[in-house]
Formats: sequence, structure tokens, C-alpha cells
Amino acid sequence: MRIKADLHEQGERVSRQRIGRLMRQAALVARGKRKFRTTTKVKSSRPVAENILAREFTADGPNQKWVTDITYLPTR
Repeated sequence: MRIKADLHEQGERVSRQRIGRLMRQAALVARGKRKFRTTTKVKSSRPVAENILAREFTADGPNQKWVTDITYLPTR
């Protein structure tokens, strides 16, 4: 349905059946939306690390304060 809507916006008049036939001929398969999955466990039994930096990220010299960030990105 998204392909049909995109083609309609471009001024093309194509039926869903034609789109399906052309996709089968080209061996194309539509990918559905992935189910939302929570990546953070709210109720964790592990203790939360103490915030010893208190948002003071500047340091007097190198290798004194290390920070990191974990970002979840889809790789496919």
C-alpha cells in the first residue's frame, strides 16, 4: 500500500495487483514494520552506579575522567 501511495503522489496510476505482479517478477518482498521492543529494564535488581562526576566533565589532565554513551541503532 505504501508503494501505491508513493506512486499516486508522483502522478502514476497503478493498481495493487500490478505492483504485486511486478514485485513477484523482480523477486522483491515487502518488509513489514518491526515490533517495538523495550531495550531498558526498568525493574532491575542491580544497583545504579553512583554519579561521581556530577556533570563536571572537565579535567585537569588526560586520562582522569572517562565517560561513555550507549546508543541503540538498528544495524540492518
